[in-house]
Amino acid sequence: MAAPKANPDRVYASAVAADAYARSVLSANGVPDEHAAIVANCLVHADLRGVDTHGLCRLPIYLDRLRRGLINPRPRLEPKRVTPVAATLDGENGFGFVIGLRAMEEAIAMAREFGIGVVSAKRSTHFGMAASYAIPAVEAGMMAMVFSNASPAMPPWGGRAMLLGTNPFCMAAPAGKHRPIILDMSPAVAARGKIRRAERRGEPIPLGYALDAQGKPTTDPKAALAGGVVLPIGEHKGSGISMFMDIFGGVISGANFGGEVGDQYKALDRAQDVGHFFLAMKPNLFVSEDEYRARIDALIERVQAAPKADGFAEILLPGEPEDRIETDRRKGGIPYAASEVAALQDEAKKAGVQPLVVSDQPIA
Repeated sequence: MAAPKANPDRVYASAVAADAYARSVLSANGVPDEHAAIVANCLVHADLRGVDTHGLCRLPIYLDRLRRGLINPRPRLEPKRVTPVAATLDGENGFGFVIGLRAMEEAIAMAREFGIGVVSAKRSTHFGMAASYAIPAVEAGMMAMVFSNASPAMPPWGGRAMLLGTNPFCMAAPAGKHRPIILDMSPAVAARGKIRRAERRGEPIPLGYALDAQGKPTTDPKAALAGGVVLPIGEHKGSGISMFMDIFGGVISGANFGGEVGDQYKALDRAQDVGHFFLAMKPNLFVSEDEYRARIDALIERVQAAPKADGFAEILLPGEPEDRIETDRRKGGIPYAASEVAALQDEAKKAGVQPLVVSDQPIA
């Protein structure tokens, strides 16, 4: 059988190669090895799970902001407990990935002792895939909530100017014999990362993703990004969810909020001051551990056994599509657009490190 034709616009990298590349570039730019490993792991894990809008493609803008002094490579992350189950964390403008992991570690520590722990973080930066911080909680046997605010991208419902961010939220719960349930989503129809990816790749966006600067629906990602806005899910419902992510992420933490969070692509003269909220909770606070595991397994099985609508072969749980993509990409490699890899190889050249090792075919 003949080998499949290579796609000239698509290349593949193993997770190991992508991680090694990211660590080396970050370290060469003055990021401590421990923090470089955290950032690299978060970016590559996003690519593995199919959340490639928040993967290695973001590395060039992070490095640009790092070189401009807008990201602090060596923050002193010292959570301060305000009650036995709540702490505040000043991120000192460090990498959001490092801040997020430290915050969730503190939330888990409090939850182990008291059953629940919450951490509010300020002076942070873009932290990528929200599931990066819920997954460690689930692995520790905890339920988790992760909220963040973001730079303006979306009007409040009924408005026409950017004010709210595509503020992500993630909720996760461990199960018994089944995989955990992990919901990670934006209150926008499509996060701006998807629109930027379409722009990089020269692809149109679907109608319903965004409006242009004149308030008209557009399929042109350039028009959507040049003064346009993205749209909330469920009209007023998505707008309301975004407001509460701004309250939990920004208002109560002391971070920027209400349209003040810096856009990492445009605000090249000031820090972002992103705010986050992290919660970890033991799932057996109200019923026994065995009862919780049995009850959530029963819920999962009832959802999976529900009658299927026309056109559906199965019912998937939140996080299950990402799990399947991760399994495939760990075997066949992570696909990247050639234009994205060109920017990554340019960063390797600037840093004087080895380029990302890629193949023009899926990895056997």
